[in-house]
Amino acid sequence: MAEEAKKTAKLDFKTLLQAHAVNIPKVGDVIKGQVISVDKGAVRIDVEGLTTGVIRGRELFAESREYAGLKVGDIAEATVLEMENENGEMELSFRIAGYRKAWDNMKKWMKDGLTIKARALSANRGGVLMQVDALKGFMPVSQLNPEHYPRVMGGDKNRIFEKLQELIGKEMEVKVIDAEEKDEKLIVSERAVWEDSQKAVLESYKVGDTVEGEVSALTAFGAFLKFGEGLEGLVHISEIAWQRIEHPRDLLKVGDRVKAQIIQLDHSKIYLSIKRLVEDPWKKVAEKYKVGSKVKGKVIKVEPFGLMVALDQEIHGLAHVSELSDEPNINVAEKFKLGQEAEFEVVSLEPTEHRLGLRVAGIKGKVKKEKKEEVKEEAKEETK
Repeated sequence: MAEEAKKTAKLDFKTLLQAHAVNIPKVGDVIKGQVISVDKGAVRIDVEGLTTGVIRGRELFAESREYAGLKVGDIAEATVLEMENENGEMELSFRIAGYRKAWDNMKKWMKDGLTIKARALSANRGGVLMQVDALKGFMPVSQLNPEHYPRVMGGDKNRIFEKLQELIGKEMEVKVIDAEEKDEKLIVSERAVWEDSQKAVLESYKVGDTVEGEVSALTAFGAFLKFGEGLEGLVHISEIAWQRIEHPRDLLKVGDRVKAQIIQLDHSKIYLSIKRLVEDPWKKVAEKYKVGSKVKGKVIKVEPFGLMVALDQEIHGLAHVSELSDEPNINVAEKFKLGQEAEFEVVSLEPTEHRLGLRVAGIKGKVKKEKKEEVKEEAKEETK
């Protein structure tokens, strides 16, 4: 009997486990255990009363906040790395278990639509790299809220990058909108949080409503207008005025108070129009200008294909290069200058298309049919 007892005492841990009908964890399993010691460089936990597990070195790295500040008596989860190390203990990892738990959390937060805090780590031209709990995530520029969205004249990518860099170190409230552990893809949105906070306010508006606000920013593609309770909408350059303008600053400046009409509501994106609150001057253009009539005009744009000419404050026409001189292959820029006034003849009028064709008065203007079609197409593109 004594000899048998000695043999049993000499049984290693693996043999002892095999001799008992218990739920034996294996490498890769996530186990739960009670912390029995927290020493410098190592945490030991009781593994279901079977053995002691140890977490040390890089496997101790806190992948999730819940692993920070562990104390004796706490219950913790860890992943099995080795059944038995050189000291007869089970080798465990907080790092792997924490990583898995972090992804589980992301998926749950996305499903539940929870708002969480994240910190901006770095930026590139497409957005901001975020620290989200234990994981790294990405927030595209389009997912920033209006306060942080970089509005840059001309859409200069270098200036946008500089603006995004100003966010580094900031803590933001975000929502997880995409979490794919397999591809390690984690996308968060600050705008989604803002949308929720503005939902009740947005629901009080509808397409067609007129709002009054202050011009908050100007870009090459339009003007931003702040109105109501913290709302902001975009007036595209094509919706600022009925006439063609080069840049929103031609008619607006930051700080101007203007009225606009809501033409589209797309979640947090609000699109506005200033020109639709004013009657379309092209509706009555036929009352002012007739085909064949002579008119005075000022050159407002010089292009290789012709001139844009302002007949009045609201109506602009196009004089194709073929209608500028009887001489072939003229250099438009040499013959005409910005601001130059001249007499023209109206050669075509299409009010519904917002197009009016002109010819320099006094020239023969022998334009072939195909050339006329070309004039129409180029006028159409210019209008766009």
